[in-house]
Amino acid sequence: MELRTNRRALVGMGVAGALAAASLSSFALLRAETGIASSHREAPMIAGDPRNDNTDVYAFVSPDKPDTVTLLANFIPFEEPNGGPNFYQFDTNSRYNIKIDSDGDARPDVVYQWTFRNEDRRGNGTFLYNNGPVTSLNDKNLLFRQRYKLTRSTAHGTRTLVANGVVAPSNTGPASVPDYGKLRAQAVKKLPGGGSVFAGQSDEAFFADLRVFDLLYGGDLSEVGQDTLKGYNVHSLALQLPKDEIALRGDPKRNPVVGVWSTVDKWSPKGFVQVSRLGQPLVNEVVVPAGLKDAFNALPPDQDAGVPAVVKRVTEPEVPKLLEAVYGLQAPKTPRTDLVEIFLTGIAKENGPIKADLNSQSLNKDAGKLRPSEMLRLNMAIPPAATPNRLGVLAGDPQGFPNGRRLGDDVIDIALQAMAGAARTGKLVDALAAGDKVDANDKPSGTVFPYIPLPGNTSVNAN
Repeated sequence: MELRTNRRALVGMGVAGALAAASLSSFALLRAETGIASSHREAPMIAGDPRNDNTDVYAFVSPDKPDTVTLLANFIPFEEPNGGPNFYQFDTNSRYNIKIDSDGDARPDVVYQWTFRNEDRRGNGTFLYNNGPVTSLNDKNLLFRQRYKLTRSTAHGTRTLVANGVVAPSNTGPASVPDYGKLRAQAVKKLPGGGSVFAGQSDEAFFADLRVFDLLYGGDLSEVGQDTLKGYNVHSLALQLPKDEIALRGDPKRNPVVGVWSTVDKWSPKGFVQVSRLGQPLVNEVVVPAGLKDAFNALPPDQDAGVPAVVKRVTEPEVPKLLEAVYGLQAPKTPRTDLVEIFLTGIAKENGPIKADLNSQSLNKDAGKLRPSEMLRLNMAIPPAATPNRLGVLAGDPQGFPNGRRLGDDVIDIALQAMAGAARTGKLVDALAAGDKVDANDKPSGTVFPYIPLPGNTSVNAN
């Protein structure tokens, strides 16, 4: 049987699935001050504030520098390359964060935080973003640019890593930006103590057929094979860090596993308020109902396990029942403790039925008691694969999702296979093999940091 179904809508039935089942009263204390959410416009008001919309988070051992890890967080979905004259930029009223939990208590042990300011020289003289070719970040022809401050915070305090970094500008066209690769290279800045940072525009590396929202691929499963995100750009924040910068006690050999997620805090009359949260992909986007999405975005991971509906929804998920009812694909028996491992604790032999020690912080020798929570977990001790498989761990490639996330991981296919029981049996579900027939990004990843492809400058509807 060839099964091509709503894979984007059926992914990540972990914490978000639990939220969807909960009553409004259960989350009264979790509501955000503003109606904003993360991950590709999934909440009612996100279209009004895309600068704070966190679309994807990636975490992987750097393929060309395996003594480091690369962390990526993308923002501003569906950037049309020709969307001028006011092109895309980070929000100067927000704080953008990448957070790392190394001891398993679901609280951040290390926080990298960006804040931005504008340099706008246009005034009343012109409407142009640039008035000539831009060949360097400091080119006088670039009339608008952003600068950033990057800090690193731990229990020992906060220090500034970059005081006046420059954001790589939007790729406004071949006449304006004849060599965008040169601008990106200039925007990669070395960090004290090792590592690098990048802030700027990139290609939208996530790949999927979003016609899933047209009644499940057209109502007859005919609308597949088209990368709906092809041609769009995003804004990226990227870090390449020595492993000891984020490992528990600075010892990646004893403590190789970290949990990673990204948040955005926006300024409000009551101070900064968390309005976006993203760890594993697709969790909040298509599972959480509209009335609860903002609550999830305001929730820190250490509170996930305190909501009873969270664990219940993971152990008794809806998706396998839908697959059984609609397509005759038998649902695995509950309780689904295998999904608890994948979404809430990380995978380790002591955590559940998946007989592998992969990516739980409980594998860290100096970790304390594990707090179940939703985040992207990475075992930094697993080296990069010589020939990465897009299906990651399920296809025998332990460096792939859900062990972190690489740019080429087909997270939709992987997650649906897991929901259908592949993680429990150790065998792929043949009926799900075809999927939506979008198996890779239209642009290959780069070979050096920040790896994500360069942004395009061709109109999405040029063809």
